[in-house]
This record gives sequence, C-alpha cells and structure tokens, in this order.
Amino acid sequence: MNESLPLSSWLVLAGPTAVGKSAIAEEVAQRFNTDIVVADSRQVYQGLEIGTGKPDRAARNRVKRHLIDFVPPEAVFSAGAYKKAAETIIGQMTESGKKVLIEGGTGLYLKALLYHLWEGPPADWRYRKGLMAREKEHPGTLYDDLVRIDPVLSRGLHQKELQKIIRGLEVWHLTGRKLSDFHKQDAASQSNRPMSHRLIGLRRERADLYRRIDLRVEQYVQAGLVEEVKRLLDAGISAEMPSMQGLGYRQMLPYIRGEQSLDEAVDILKRDTRRFAKRQMTWFRADPNIQWLDLGVDESPKETSVRIMRLNKVESML
Repeated sequence: MNESLPLSSWLVLAGPTAVGKSAIAEEVAQRFNTDIVVADSRQVYQGLEIGTGKPDRAARNRVKRHLIDFVPPEAVFSAGAYKKAAETIIGQMTESGKKVLIEGGTGLYLKALLYHLWEGPPADWRYRKGLMAREKEHPGTLYDDLVRIDPVLSRGLHQKELQKIIRGLEVWHLTGRKLSDFHKQDAASQSNRPMSHRLIGLRRERADLYRRIDLRVEQYVQAGLVEEVKRLLDAGISAEMPSMQGLGYRQMLPYIRGEQSLDEAVDILKRDTRRFAKRQMTWFRADPNIQWLDLGVDESPKETSVRIMRLNKVESML
C-alpha cells in the first residue's frame, strides 16, 4: 500500500517511552512505502540494543530505520549533530521520492530538527572536566548547583542527567545567563513560524503506560540486559560515558558492582523509567503544535495507524 503524502510535508510521531511508537511507525511506514527517521538519543549508539529498545532485526528488515546504530558508544553525540545527520537523510529520501516519516521520543532532537536549535557557546572541555571531578567526589553536587543557578531548568531534569546538568552550568559560566532563559527566548521567537510538518503525539492513560513500562523492563532483563551492560564494560566503555548513563544501563551498574540485588536494580529501573516518561510528557505538552491521539489498552499498532491516516490534519495532506 502506498498512500500519498506531499514531499514538502513531514509526518512526525512523538510520545513517551513504551507508548508503542516504534510498532505504530512501522505500520505507517508500510502504508507510505517509506523509511523511518528515528529521533532517539540512545538508539543512535552502536552496541546498545536491549536497553534502548531498538527494533529487532526482523522489524528492521521490514522497514528501514535511519539514525540508529549510528555512532560508537564512546562518542559524545549532540542534538546539533543529530539535526545535521537527519537533514542529510531527509534530503536523500526526498530526492529519491520517498515520503518523510519521523518517529521518536527525544524532545530535544525533534525540536532541533523541526523548529530551531539554540546552539549556544561552544563547549568548554576544561570546565566540564572540572565539573565531572567535583561530581565524582561529591555525587549530586552539580544538580544542587543547577537548582540554585537555574531552578527552572533543574525542574525538568533528573540528577543523573549529568550531560544536561553540565550544559546548564556551562552556559551560566560562559554567558552569565540561565539556559532556561535562552530556551524561553528561543521558543518565543519560533512561535510564529509556519509549520511545514504534521506532529502527532501518542499517549496512553497513566496506568496503562506504567503497566507497559514495568512489563518492558522485565522483558529487557529476561532478554539479557545485564549481560549487555557487562559486555560494554568489558569492551572498555566507561560507565561515565553518556551512552552508559541512559535508562537501563546506569541502573544495572550497582548490581554488576555487587552493591544491589537484581530485584532492587529492576525496581529502580522501573521507577526511573516512569519518571522519565513523565518528564517526556511535560516536554511534549509544551508544544502547541502537537495533535494528540489517545491509545486504547487493547488497540493494535495497525488499528492506530488507520486512525492516524484518518486524522483531519493528515487527510488534508493526502
């Protein structure tokens, strides 16, 4: 089935972790006879399979996914780098006559691609190194600093999200201004820009989403999440790298080091994933351009794809 979509328009499917984006995007991609451009800050890393929830090989054979397995796990990858890579892929897809379908849950990546990215001052690596040394000596101190300097930014972050916390402190250090103020100013400047894409948000009732999160965590552990983390560590990937600080990886480290039981680590991963999903939804709700689609408990990805195709804003593009 090849349902038409103007090449100048992009269809974007966004939503929190475990909402079912990947399977739904696959159904939509098959309807459009196109590929999927993935916007996920963890799936970009090579070798991180289970904990990032990458589609299995069979799913990747059915529909091609771009920008997964894209950079080595020891690399530092930014939203700006994602934007450049995604624009290259989208340009190639457009030139070849393919429709543009984007799927992901990393709000910053989507913002960089769809709207505008305030890149800010370049990184000060010496300053960052000093911050990391302080954090290693006194865990939690950087988050406390951010709460004091930029409370608005800190409310949207977990104290384990060191890369984002360090960036907030770095911007303050280099400019004397809060990163949240820059974000607010940037959002205001973008509010009147015309939309060239259709952005559909997928959401579920909280109890349903949390049930799916708990089940998925259990499936990850059964599939070998602990062994995956051990393999990465044995390969020389530092536990301090951004790739290893993502959900599913940092929570397994205390168990691997013998500091927690597996049950404790799994419970913490479930809790942290629920909190992460909540923060994702807070981010997405702030975007007035999202058209929300509420998913039923027993609704299949195929049924959802049919509903997506019937939405008024999508039908006007067909």
